[in-house]
Amino acid sequence: MSEPRFLVVRLGSLGDIVHTFPAVAGLRESFPKAEIVWLTHPRWKALVESSELATEIWETETRSYKSLREIIGRIRKEHFTAAIDYQGLWKSAALPFLGRVSRRIGFSSQTIREFGVPVLYTDRVRCRQTHITDQNGELSQRAGARNGITPVTLSVPSIQEVFVLQLLRGFAIERYVVLSPAGGWRSKCWPPDRYGALCQRIRGALGLRCVVNYGPGEEGLVSAVKAASGAADPVAYNGSLAQLMALLRNAVCIVGGDTGPLHLAVALGTPTVAIFGPTDPARNGPYRTGDRSGSASSLDIVLRSPHAMATYKRSDEVASSILEIDVDTVFDAVRRQVEVRR
Repeated sequence: MSEPRFLVVRLGSLGDIVHTFPAVAGLRESFPKAEIVWLTHPRWKALVESSELATEIWETETRSYKSLREIIGRIRKEHFTAAIDYQGLWKSAALPFLGRVSRRIGFSSQTIREFGVPVLYTDRVRCRQTHITDQNGELSQRAGARNGITPVTLSVPSIQEVFVLQLLRGFAIERYVVLSPAGGWRSKCWPPDRYGALCQRIRGALGLRCVVNYGPGEEGLVSAVKAASGAADPVAYNGSLAQLMALLRNAVCIVGGDTGPLHLAVALGTPTVAIFGPTDPARNGPYRTGDRSGSASSLDIVLRSPHAMATYKRSDEVASSILEIDVDTVFDAVRRQVEVRR
């Protein structure tokens, strides 16, 4: 019997791809010789490569008609056993459908958020689990994996690790805390002035400098954090994905909301202080495959107001539940993480 050939569809984004790794690892564990082709956005190719789970990585730009036409033609030329859409959007479900993959696995209407998408699947999985990583694992099980999820170890190029550590030593930094103040939409982001005040507390009480990670278009946000930090003088950092991985893996801990860098830090084994509001940590919180006892990992401290309501509607207004989390509470969590790892 020939080995199966899987088309894995997860186009983006950073945190979502990280939450897909354990499910694809479940496939790889059950089918070690299978061909697994991962279809993603060009921006995330290096991230997928770091998992070493895919036989091949195909790239497509969904905003480009030429790119879509080419990738659909490429899919049609192959004979995949099944396509698994871990994304659950029209743009991801349409690719294996138009590519004429005979078996297409995805989420049912009870799980998916975009109305009508399941009509493009042959296998519609109604998930029983709560966390998105476990839900992804249910798709892998439908494809034949014995275990829906298994642990994943991400590789970080040593040359990038050396580069980042040398860069930080230029600022006289050996041990540091990473702050990740962005988050895609403002309603789930803790305010920049509070991150600045947190920098001051960390520098004054713990003797540690902070490194503020930011991406394209977030220059104003990081400037606001630095302005509120005063003499704490955090270092603003905007490097490549591989350099970000090196930065996160060597940090004492990371402070951030429901955002890609925080989930990437979890996958790299870094302790976290996670600030949640309108998104539910039971579904989207830190997830460590090595500790699924049902209780939160000791490496993660999740902060969320008891008044928080789960909603995934994007908004430019900071959620009131986020504002209920004060600087003292976050600093106390950071202090606990630092003291445990002195």
